[in-house]
Amino acid sequence: MTQLLPGKQGGGIFATLILGVIGAMLGGWLGGAIFGAEMDKFFSLSTWLCAIGGSLIVLIVWGLITGRSKKKAD
Repeated sequence: MTQLLPGKQGGGIFATLILGVIGAMLGGWLGGAIFGAEMDKFFSLSTWLCAIGGSLIVLIVWGLITGRSKKKAD
């Protein structure tokens, strides 16, 4: 995940995984509601892009709330 969202993540791996799943579900819901993207196929580019985008948004918001460090993780 450090390639997509660099820096130290607060909360550890389990919190990041849970937030990523929540974000993927949120991204799928928003993708279907706003863009009319089909979310019923697993191997669909729109499905993956909405899930990845949603999880990044949730992780970025969580980082802003918790004060995620801007420095690279050691």
